[in-house]
Amino acid sequence: MARYRLSHAAVADIDAILEWSGAHFGESARRRYAALIAAGLRDIARVRDGLGAKPRPELGELVYSWHLRLSREKVLGDLVHAPRHFVVYRVETSGVIIGRILHDSMDLERHIDSESAWQS
Repeated sequence: MARYRLSHAAVADIDAILEWSGAHFGESARRRYAALIAAGLRDIARVRDGLGAKPRPELGELVYSWHLRLSREKVLGDLVHAPRHFVVYRVETSGVIIGRILHDSMDLERHIDSESAWQS
């Protein structure tokens, strides 16, 4: 299986997303969203720059985004009905590095620093 690693910013994003989800929709919803994020990360590691990956040349070479709705059907059990987050990642020879996980209403360029987003 292909590999991925999370930047410090991505770890913080996941923590914040799951905390918010749990606080607003309950523990069951938090678990469902955690499973969706995990499925999305596995899909990204497998697909890399293939079908579903959206090139983001404005953010750098080999940078892509992946909306979590693309991974929704891969989660067993109860589904997240309307995922609202996408993952920004960079393809590297050793796998992919997950830079950020952002709400789809956010302005990408405002939340991606060309250097710090990729530090893990």
